[in-house]
Amino acid sequence: MKKIFKYCINQVAFYLVLIFFALITAAPFLYMIGTSFKGQSFIFEYPPKFIPDQPTLRNFIVAWTSRRFDKFFLNSVVVTLCSTISVVFLSSLMAYGFSRFQFRLKGFLNGSIRIFMMMPAMTLIIPQFILASKLDLINTLPGVILVYIAQNIPLCVFLLTGFMQQLPRELEEAAEIDGASPWEIYRTIIMPLSKPALATIAIFSSLGAWDEYVWAMTILNDPEKRTLPVGIAAFHGQYLTDWGVVFAASLIAITPIILLFIFMQKYFIKGIMAGSLKG
Repeated sequence: MKKIFKYCINQVAFYLVLIFFALITAAPFLYMIGTSFKGQSFIFEYPPKFIPDQPTLRNFIVAWTSRRFDKFFLNSVVVTLCSTISVVFLSSLMAYGFSRFQFRLKGFLNGSIRIFMMMPAMTLIIPQFILASKLDLINTLPGVILVYIAQNIPLCVFLLTGFMQQLPRELEEAAEIDGASPWEIYRTIIMPLSKPALATIAIFSSLGAWDEYVWAMTILNDPEKRTLPVGIAAFHGQYLTDWGVVFAASLIAITPIILLFIFMQKYFIKGIMAGSLKG
């Protein structure tokens, strides 16, 4: 009886600690949601309230209709879709090659991918800008997309290679006996079996492209080409900032990523666990 009582106490204490840290982690997000529904006169009230007394949608209307926010949103959608589709396709091809074929420089290329994974993106800003300038990619969405693809491929190849190495070879061997080419095996066997890992890298690359600020701020000077992070930064005034509008714009910006993770979380968790076992 004492052991059962002690076990229950330990479990209650454990979950109370988890709830405490979860609330601390979620507090800024909850405050952002509450503030996005507050009028300007209620934002700086003390003590601050998470739930507004007089909620309003004014901040969302102002955020969406001012400063071409709808254009920023569309630009981010285009950049994220193009970079994510490209990363998933190219990474899956490279991972298939690394996991199934032996070729010269395979070890060198594998090592290079790991080195690029460890390099901070900030260290590449200057050479990337010089290269983009020589290729006339300044102030263009392709200039943003190509860099996002290059930044996301190393990690995605690493995860996919570990996942594909664990896939059973029997189906591939049967397909080879039937005369299937490597491309047909990749398309009809490898890709369907790799859905959890593909969902994982799709979420990673989507999040990286959707939220990235530094490179987009560096290369995009034309207001018509700005993405959401750069556009939201423009809501900050030099002398006065309407924080309700800023938080409303931020809430609109993060909603698609949250929905993406909710709908794909089972694949995400399965893929990240499998991809981390071997690589």
